[in-house]
Amino acid sequence: MTISVKNIFARLPANSAGEELITLLENSSLTIERIVSRSQASPEGFWYDQTGDEWVLVLRGEACLEFASGERVEMKTGDYLTIPRHVKHRVGRTSPETIWLAVHFK
Repeated sequence: MTISVKNIFARLPANSAGEELITLLENSSLTIERIVSRSQASPEGFWYDQTGDEWVLVLRGEACLEFASGERVEMKTGDYLTIPRHVKHRVGRTSPETIWLAVHFK
């Protein structure tokens, strides 16, 4: 078995208009993703309603998460939170380069 070191900031996408999501690790109970957002927001009227819990960390940049309850949460580099399953939420905005670490678990 070969152990290799990888870097979360390696191979960042060029200044593209789209959001990039890559899966770093996945098994039957856990998925870890790196998401690069470039001034993205969820479409108007769209809400995530996930079947598992999600823990998110802003590694770089800023973002605003909006919840169906009306709550808005501003996040900056180093901030993290857990979104319980079935709590409807959306991305209100992101800065020109926001890098997230998202952990989905059951």
